[in-house]
Amino acid sequence: MGKSLKKFLKIFVPIAFGLFLVWYSYNSTTPEERKEIIHYISNASPFWVSISVIIGILSHVSRAIRWNYLLEPMGYKPKIINNVFIVLISYFANLGIPRSGEFLRATALTTYEGVPFEKGFGTIVTERVIDLLMLLLIIMVTLGLQTDIILSFLEEKGVNLIGAAGILTVGIVGLFIGTYIIRRSKSPFANKLKSFLNGLLDGVLSVFKMKKKWPFIFHTLFIWAAYFGMFWVIKYTVTETIPLSLSELLVGFVFGAFAMSTTNGGIGLYPIAVSAALGIYGISSVSGDAFGWIMWIAQTLMVVIFGTISFIVLPLLNRNR
Repeated sequence: MGKSLKKFLKIFVPIAFGLFLVWYSYNSTTPEERKEIIHYISNASPFWVSISVIIGILSHVSRAIRWNYLLEPMGYKPKIINNVFIVLISYFANLGIPRSGEFLRATALTTYEGVPFEKGFGTIVTERVIDLLMLLLIIMVTLGLQTDIILSFLEEKGVNLIGAAGILTVGIVGLFIGTYIIRRSKSPFANKLKSFLNGLLDGVLSVFKMKKKWPFIFHTLFIWAAYFGMFWVIKYTVTETIPLSLSELLVGFVFGAFAMSTTNGGIGLYPIAVSAALGIYGISSVSGDAFGWIMWIAQTLMVVIFGTISFIVLPLLNRNR
């Protein structure tokens, strides 16, 4: 398989899968149900949707500020406004090409702030690791609060938790073996790769060298509180979801988080996943779908609008660089 074909498939398949899920979601509802969902979406409270968007923007600003805490130990301190624009651009790019935003983010940081690509990318990897740990923490809290309901749901859907844990273990072991082989190799390619990995490691380890550990922790907690906050306020846009408790909404939040990582920006899958989660607590598919679509549309429009503005403004703001 040629490189161009692989690149095309990496871009096309997630988008095609997302569009298929949109089609599937549409065809799995009756005309009456679609009218109800559209009614909920078109009549969603502008106040609560705006609050959700504002919380989302604040999470991006907080991420931009936190990024500097990872860069400072290496001697770099980009302008916060540049960081904000670069973060928004990266999320916008991820809507089109999965994971492209991370590379674009590191490249933009090199272009406008002179931070070596591998070092900037290393801090982004660190962020992703921390985000994963935070998501795992939220999952553990959610499991603790809703253990019986979640486990019964997974068993009903035929999810083998032991098998999933085994696959994860094999993947981790394989990563360590691959790293060991690369470090022992003397080939020119391995040497270049080791040089890149060392720069990457420098960026990752910056988290242990930072002086502002407590502000970093605060922003990390704030970012994830904001992620859940912008999800939580959307419950007030659908009558049936208003009574849902914090722990019940956490289940929908976790399902939605996994959906976001499966397709481009969660297209198609996000409303389905959120609706399935809320359905565990007796929320009708119409209300669940409406909740998921309102949340997805609001946040996607936010990323598209502010990402586009950032694409335009960032080069203008740094035209002398």
